Amino acid sequence: MIPSWSVFAGAAAVLIIGWCVYRAIIRAKTPQGAVGWVVFLIAAPWVAVPAFLLIGRNRFRRNADKRQVSRIAAESMAGDAPGLCRAAAWHPRLHAFERLSGLPVTVGNEVDLLVDGEATFDAIMAALDGAERYICLQFYEIADDTLGTALAGRLIAAARRGVEVRVLYDSVGSYALGRAYLERLEVAGVKVAAPSLAIWPPWRMQINFRNHRKVVVIDGQTGFLGGHNAADDYLGKGKLFDHWRDTHLRLRGPVVAQLQRGFAEDWHWATGEALNGLMVWNPEPLARDVAALVASMGPADELDSGALFFVLAAALAQKRLWLASPYFVPDADVSSALTAAALRGVDVRLIVPDRSDHRLPWLAAFSYFDVLRRAGARVWRYKEGFMHQKVVLIDDDVACVGTANLDNRSFRLNFESMAVVHDEGFAGEVAAMLEADLARSVPLERTLRQQRLAIRFGAPLARLFAPIL
Repeated sequence: MIPSWSVFAGAAAVLIIGWCVYRAIIRAKTPQGAVGWVVFLIAAPWVAVPAFLLIGRNRFRRNADKRQVSRIAAESMAGDAPGLCRAAAWHPRLHAFERLSGLPVTVGNEVDLLVDGEATFDAIMAALDGAERYICLQFYEIADDTLGTALAGRLIAAARRGVEVRVLYDSVGSYALGRAYLERLEVAGVKVAAPSLAIWPPWRMQINFRNHRKVVVIDGQTGFLGGHNAADDYLGKGKLFDHWRDTHLRLRGPVVAQLQRGFAEDWHWATGEALNGLMVWNPEPLARDVAALVASMGPADELDSGALFFVLAAALAQKRLWLASPYFVPDADVSSALTAAALRGVDVRLIVPDRSDHRLPWLAAFSYFDVLRRAGARVWRYKEGFMHQKVVLIDDDVACVGTANLDNRSFRLNFESMAVVHDEGFAGEVAAMLEADLARSVPLERTLRQQRLAIRFGAPLARLFAPIL
């Protein structure tokens, strides 16, 4: 008797599911991730198999060699720039961050705190208008709205007066950006690229691995880094929120070379073009003399640098560890590090938004709060609109601002950058800023079991997706 097509189809389905389960087990970076995929594949294979084929197979390692070539190219471009190759002073507080990033602490910097969108984009636009040689601009999201149009106008004007302008965007974050917007830039002489399109097959990279960096460098002298993207939402003028709380930095001095190196690496990765001979790699030290470094992290790193960044921050804290993040879906290592800090008596405070733009990670966060609170940490929910800043304050002298969230996507799937600043004056400014945020927040008092029904049942279910949130 000849087997029916249904038998062949069933056998093929079993083989495909089994192959996916096997690949999930050997490729997952954590046991939790492996278990999550295996359960998902067995329980709901009609959904899980397509999802695994799209986002679960870590083909990125096939491109790690190419990423390393881009990193070496960026280092070659920089030559012996002081900000990249030798430490000007010994800063033991930041030694672990130096080893993680592979870059030294720089001195002779100025670091300005930019609170919210108006201050941030006023400063960025002014810097663009003053550009003389080149502009390097990178955002996860660029929108063709009022802010995006104003930004394009500045870039086009700069290109027309002879400034070399390069723009990087992420094809997932900027999914709604039309071709017409990019063509306006290109016609004016602006060079545009998307790092995720450098991966083959490109559709897979776009779905899972993302370049989440927000970087602007002007003439190698001034740089910007932080949480804002180039869209009206980040000015509090979007459809969902009438207030958008975010934080950015303006950097001047040798540390700008580190920010620039990250852009040069991403640009080489996306286009194959080495920016030799174009960039300034030796910005003059400034009188303010703030110590700082920029840690650029991503899935091509040999270490889980994104997660380790927060583990190191927790280990460094002796008196206080204040964190602000729009999403809180930590892995076991980061969760344990924060819990251990609280148990040591460190004043651990976590500020998260009361409302969120993504429902699943917002729900999942509730399943992590109880452990922190039992250890003595305090969780605060920001009430005014939406909070999107990524800020870490360590004791009274170290502050970090950048693009990395406290979630697995920032730990292992996204390319991120964080500025680490060692300066009591700047840390005091960050402390005052976070104290103002705490005044606009309410402490979380209820345990998960005391939350309303939708959260009580939804949080554990949402947590199942933690490896990809």
